[in-house]
Amino acid sequence: MVVLFLVSVFFNFTQLAAYRNYSSGNKPPFEKFHSGTLTSMSKIARIEIRGVIMPPFTERWIKAIDAAAEDNRVRGVLLVVDSPGGLVADSHQIYDRLRRLRDKKPVYVAMKRLAASGGYYVAMGGGPEAKIFAEPTTWTGSIGVIVPRYNLADLARTWGVKSEPLVTGPFKNSLDPLKELTPDEQAVWEKILADAFDRFVEVIDDGRGNLDPDQIRALATGQIYTATQALENGMIDSIGFEEDALAALQQKLELTSVRVIQYQQPSGLIDVVLGRSDAPDPATEAGALDPLARLWEANVPRAMYLFGWLPGLRQDAADR
Repeated sequence: MVVLFLVSVFFNFTQLAAYRNYSSGNKPPFEKFHSGTLTSMSKIARIEIRGVIMPPFTERWIKAIDAAAEDNRVRGVLLVVDSPGGLVADSHQIYDRLRRLRDKKPVYVAMKRLAASGGYYVAMGGGPEAKIFAEPTTWTGSIGVIVPRYNLADLARTWGVKSEPLVTGPFKNSLDPLKELTPDEQAVWEKILADAFDRFVEVIDDGRGNLDPDQIRALATGQIYTATQALENGMIDSIGFEEDALAALQQKLELTSVRVIQYQQPSGLIDVVLGRSDAPDPATEAGALDPLARLWEANVPRAMYLFGWLPGLRQDAADR
């Protein structure tokens, strides 16, 4: 009995080690089976960019991209985008990681309900060889940059409120909502916006070989495009669903069977509260529950690749 017990223990440890090697090991993000053939050794990683692009989700997506890049059994990546965009820096961080990934393995894109502004920006990470699919009802485009700002100067004058911060330079409080922008301040922010906008154009120029910079700038009015309009303007390659993009990627990889996997991060307190582990609502992050913290953050300038104020997108989440 003792011998049988020891053999059983050894067998179980062997099976556990084999399973860890088969899946993703013991370090996050953890691999989870999504679809396809469970026993296939060839994998396609499904990475979904969903919701506003901002911390802490940016770091999670980057870790998933890195995990796919380092896993030799991942033959290709399906990037699923359902996002109105978000912060400029975060959008570019994700794009840059995808740009490195595409040097190792192909990346195809499936756009869902919305792939606008920063959502379209990260979709360019697959490069000119990527095939971009959009659902028939997808909205995309909204190419441009926005820095949210409220002008409360008239209200402040009515109530006798003055903003008198102590600053070390004339532009330190240029986005103070209690005062008008001066011409010099306007010029400073126009240059900042132009720099981010030019980078957006360069990213699309790199990702869409069929569009030149003049064509891209003509499309970059900030407007949204339907899937049909995007196809006509060369912004996407085909109208279809996620399964169509997956089938096209599998055909490119010449795989008869494939295991589609996705990545999950360990659940934190906020994930438990929200009952989900992949993408918690940014408006309910711990910092957002602190009214004083939100008051300070409301006056922090943030350049965004973001499509407007969407139905279903909470105002406080968009401001962040």
